[in-house]
Amino acid sequence: MSKINFNVPVTIEELRTAIPLIAEELTVVVLSEPGCGKTSLLSMIAADNGDKWRSPKDGNSIEGDKFDYIYVDCPVKDMSDIGMTIPNHASKTLEYYVASLFNMKDSKPKYILLDEMMKAPKMLQVIFMRLALERMVGDAACTKGTRIIATSNNVTDGVGDGMLAHGVNRVAIVQMQKPRANPWLKWAGENGISRVIRSWVAANTRCLNSYTDDGQEDNPYIFNPKRPATSFVSPRSLAKCDVIVRNRDMIGDNATTAFLAGTIGMSAAKDMAVYMSLDKKLPSVKLEIIKDPFGVEVPDSIAAQMMIMFEAVDVLETQDEMTKFMQFVKRIDSNEVQTIFFTMAMRTQRTVRLARNNKEISDWCVANHQYM
Repeated sequence: MSKINFNVPVTIEELRTAIPLIAEELTVVVLSEPGCGKTSLLSMIAADNGDKWRSPKDGNSIEGDKFDYIYVDCPVKDMSDIGMTIPNHASKTLEYYVASLFNMKDSKPKYILLDEMMKAPKMLQVIFMRLALERMVGDAACTKGTRIIATSNNVTDGVGDGMLAHGVNRVAIVQMQKPRANPWLKWAGENGISRVIRSWVAANTRCLNSYTDDGQEDNPYIFNPKRPATSFVSPRSLAKCDVIVRNRDMIGDNATTAFLAGTIGMSAAKDMAVYMSLDKKLPSVKLEIIKDPFGVEVPDSIAAQMMIMFEAVDVLETQDEMTKFMQFVKRIDSNEVQTIFFTMAMRTQRTVRLARNNKEISDWCVANHQYM
């Protein structure tokens, strides 16, 4: 088995563009540390093709208009999950039957994601490598135009990844860059993640740094193979803890902290508890701030101000609401916080049109161009 480590990372958006162009002829093997969104590449590509599929939990095989999308969880498969040789009594020969997982009855080309391929047992890696190299499932050929993607963890993560030596020079092995705070916050806003979580991430951007970055030896939030922890902050675990934050009033403070610690680690859980306590004391954007932008009290805490900014990009719907909220924003005694709201409004799909055409924002831009 060969160990692989590369130091030229690419972003998930770059992979999303490149894979459809490359993966028909050259299998792409995507490496990253845990929880960075490698598996979501399949659903992103499906969306780009006009097909809807969010995650493997929706089914291992999804039929789209242009392609079928096949998810293979490699470490939990055995030989019979891929196919079997069956006797043909009429011809007195053995014939290879492919498992229904690969939906071979459908003649459309496929996107096949071999998830965590480098953790599969060696015998299965032989099978998966033939698929990656020859577009063959056992002895059955895939439809022309089929694209193969594989994922696994960085070898430096220390979680047991390795590839058969003969396959290394036959595929494109690329390291995916860990999504950082700004891209994750954009995704989180578009996917309904709580303002508490988004505000905490915006104020603690190092929670999405990588252990491969310089100066992260004492970062208490992140995955680090030199300091093993069962729970840590990652793009995935931040999204997973949203259900805890949303139901915290019914769960209770103690249990909420315990569940958060078991999802994102104790350091992050304790820090996020401060944001949850602030959340209950904040004025409502719709019910209070927009109704009285000059009279409502401006919180002193930057954390509280940030949470109000995140709520605003979730709920503002009209130019009048944007104007009144900007009147409130201008009362905040921090150009940096004001800039954060401007940046969020311009990067968020639901508010960018309002922001571009709003006079209050235009006037603010002219007055504060040095912060942009």
